[in-house]
Order: sequence, then structure tokens, then C-alpha cells
Amino acid sequence: MQALLDAIAAMPLPGGAQRIFHGRGGRHPGCEQWVLDAYPPVFVLTSFAPAGDAQLAAAGAALQARWDVLAPGQPLNWVFQHRGAGRADTRLMAGNVPEPHVVTEAGARYRVHVLRGQNHGLFLDMAEGRRWVREHAAAFRAREGRGARVLNLFAYTCAFSVAALLGGAAQVVNIDMARGALATGQQNHRLNGIAGGAGFLAHDIFNSWGKVTRSGPYDLVIIDPPSYQKGSFVAAKDYARILRRLPALLADGGHALLCLNAPELGMDFLRRQVSEQAPGLAFVQRVANPVAFADVDEDRALKVAVFRKGA
Repeated sequence: MQALLDAIAAMPLPGGAQRIFHGRGGRHPGCEQWVLDAYPPVFVLTSFAPAGDAQLAAAGAALQARWDVLAPGQPLNWVFQHRGAGRADTRLMAGNVPEPHVVTEAGARYRVHVLRGQNHGLFLDMAEGRRWVREHAAAFRAREGRGARVLNLFAYTCAFSVAALLGGAAQVVNIDMARGALATGQQNHRLNGIAGGAGFLAHDIFNSWGKVTRSGPYDLVIIDPPSYQKGSFVAAKDYARILRRLPALLADGGHALLCLNAPELGMDFLRRQVSEQAPGLAFVQRVANPVAFADVDEDRALKVAVFRKGA
């Protein structure tokens, strides 16, 4: 785990929520199990394999030594999570976690929860996707003289919605089956001073196309599904079901931001699915992942792609 310890020793003071060390990217041989994230004022160390007491002690000592330099006199707060076999075991190792726990990213504020579950409320690898949405919404308003209409499918805690509205979107329809996640999404809007423009629908997308279509057509459709959620969504077979609906959901000239976080499915899968199910959409670009998430095989990493309908 030396590469992890070296990264801790060299890390700057985190200015917002971000990844510090990404062993999962395979660029640090022998450290593939380790991930370190900053959700200020808390560090979250995650291991995707069993970790021994000596390893955790070494990581804790390295964090404390660096923290004494970065924030002398301030308490160190860190959490350890072991993930395996579809479950997560989380422990507070030092200090405390604020409640509510609010972090910042690019000036936006988000509610997170690092002591429960595998998903902490804000996916750090999607930071560049959120930046793209905010900049796209701002450019759309400047060009068209009005705010974009946005559909956010699999909205989770609605971070894309916050980004779109901060960029100048007029309306965002957020849809997710999880009422708790949408409730956090509503809090995120309030945290950013967003009082209107967003709708929150706790629906199964596949049973709600009528409601979704009535609010359209949309200038931007965001699709960020789980890669595998038993009984709900399996990307390999279910992505096509959504893509068939895209042409009817998008306004002429509208854009789709398609996200895929299944390591076994590459960009070729996504582009082929669009070509087969929504042939009227043209590929525009792949949004680069944050530098901290560099991977030896970018096709295995998170895929975020932009498509456009028509000319």
C-alpha cells in the first residue's frame, strides 16, 4: 500500500469533495483495493478487499502526520469502509462526522452521508459531467435567450439538476424510484438557494413514460442509471429500452448526456446502442473523467458521452 501512503504524504489541503487516491484505476500495482476520498472535513478510506489492522494503522498514521502539517491543531476525521460481496462495513476511525454533512464542489453545495451505505450522496467521478451540464445550460441560455428544459433520469440526489439550474436552466424534471434520494435532492436545491424550476417524481421510469413525455420535449436529457441493480436496471439489457424513447423526448437540436459505469461495457457498447435504438442522434464527444480517476483502461472507467438530435 506504499503508493497510497505516498499519495497521503503529498496531498494538498482538500478544497472540496474530491478523490485523493484511485487504486481501482490500476495505475498503482498492488494498491488496486484502495480508494481515498475527501468529503471535507472527513476523509473516507475504502478497501475493496479485506484490510488488516496493521494496514489501517499505517493509513491512519499517514493521515494524521499529513493533517498535522495541513491543519495544525485541528482534529483529524476519517472513516474506513470495507466493500465486498455486495455489502459495506463502515467504521468511524477518528474524530467525528458533522450532521448535517455538507460538502462543496465547484461552488455548489451537496448533502452527503459517509457513515451509511456504499453511495455517499455525491458520485465524485461525475464531477466533470456536472461541470459539462452547468456550462451547457449557461451556453444554451446565452445562445437561445431562454433557459433549457432538462430531463434528469435516475436522478438520485439530483446533483445534475443543481448544476443545470445554477447554469441557467429554466426547468428540470428529476425522476428516481428512491423517495429518500429525491428528498436529499430537494435539500440540495435549497442548499444552493434554488427555490423553483425543479420537479421531483418518485416513479419507476419504465412505467412513467406518459408523465415524462407530457413535460417535454426537452433540450437536454440526462441518463445516469446504475450499471446493475437487480430487479430494477441491468445496463446490458435495459439501456436499449430507454434509448428507444430518446428521439421522442428530445427537441430538435437537443442533447443527451449518456452515462455508463459498467466496467465490462465500453464506449463501443454505448455508441452501438444509440446507433441501433436512436439512429437520429449523432455522437458529439466523450466527457473526460476527473484526472484523479485516471485508469489504465479508460474503456473500463466511467463513460460519459454527449449525443445530439438532428442538425
